[in-house]
Amino acid sequence: MAESTSKLDREFLRSALTLASRVEIDHLLLVSDYPLSAEDLRGRSLRRKLIYAVTADNLARDLREEGFRAVVIPAYDYSRMERTKVALVAAASAFSDRDVVLCLTGHRRSIDTMVKVQVGTETDDALSIEALRLPPEFSPQVVEQVLALALAIGQEGFEGHPVGTIVVLGDSIAVLEKSKQLTINPFQGISESERNILDPKIKEAVKNFSVLDGAFVIREDGVVLAAGRYLQSGVTDELKIPLGLGARHAAAALMTATTRAIALVVSQTSGTVRIFRGGEIIFELHQSKRRI
Repeated sequence: MAESTSKLDREFLRSALTLASRVEIDHLLLVSDYPLSAEDLRGRSLRRKLIYAVTADNLARDLREEGFRAVVIPAYDYSRMERTKVALVAAASAFSDRDVVLCLTGHRRSIDTMVKVQVGTETDDALSIEALRLPPEFSPQVVEQVLALALAIGQEGFEGHPVGTIVVLGDSIAVLEKSKQLTINPFQGISESERNILDPKIKEAVKNFSVLDGAFVIREDGVVLAAGRYLQSGVTDELKIPLGLGARHAAAALMTATTRAIALVVSQTSGTVRIFRGGEIIFELHQSKRRI
C-alpha cells in the first residue's frame, strides 16, 4: 500500500508540474520545505514561474542564491489550506492583478494538494492587504490573519451569540500608554513565542476571548500583548464617524488618530468589519452571510 501511495504521489506531482507549465499559469507557488529536484524540473519551463514558500530563512537564502524566488512563512501547524493562504499573502508582491497562480502543498515530502487562484477575483481576497498602503513595519501576514480573525468573529460570534470587539494593531507602546486594563490580561506571563496571532492556537484563543469587554492589542509582528483593554472614546470635529456607529468605533477612531496604529472593529449588530487608520474608516467589509 505504501509503495502504491508513493507512486500515486509522484504521478500527482508530475501531472501538477505539467499543468503548471501551461501558458495559462503565470506562477507556481510551492509551499514546502522540500525543493523540487532537477529531474522534476527537467524539460519544463517552470523556473521563471516557480516561487518557493518555506519556513526557514537559510533555506530561502539558499534557493535565492540558486536563482529561485523564495518567501518565508511561519512554521506553525497550519492546515493545508491555511498554509496556502499564508503563502499567497507572503508572495503577494510577485503577483499582478488577474495573474493565475497554481499552489502546491502537502505533508512533508508528499505533495497532495493543488489550488488554482486568480489574483483579485477570489471571494476570500475581498481585501488586498497591499491596497491599505500600511507602513513597512506591518507584516502583511499578520494583517491578513487579524483581518481573517475579525471576519470570523463577526460571522460566527461566540457560542451562537453575536459578538463585537476591537483589535488594535501596531504602535503598541503608545496604545498601551493610552489605554488601561479592564480585566485580568489572559496573555500576561506567556512567552512571546507562544502568543503570536500567526499561531492557529492563539488565533482560536483570541476568538474565545472576544467576549471580554475591551480591546485586543497586537504588535506589528503578531505578538498578542493584551486583551480587555479600555480605550477612551470621544468624538471631536476632526474625527469623522458616520452616524449610527457606537462607542467601539469612536474609540477606534480616537486611538488611531493619536497613534500610528490601525484598528479593526467588529460590529456586534451586523458583523461588519471596519478598519480605522488616522481616525478615519479606510475600509469596510460586510458579511454576506452570518451563522448566528
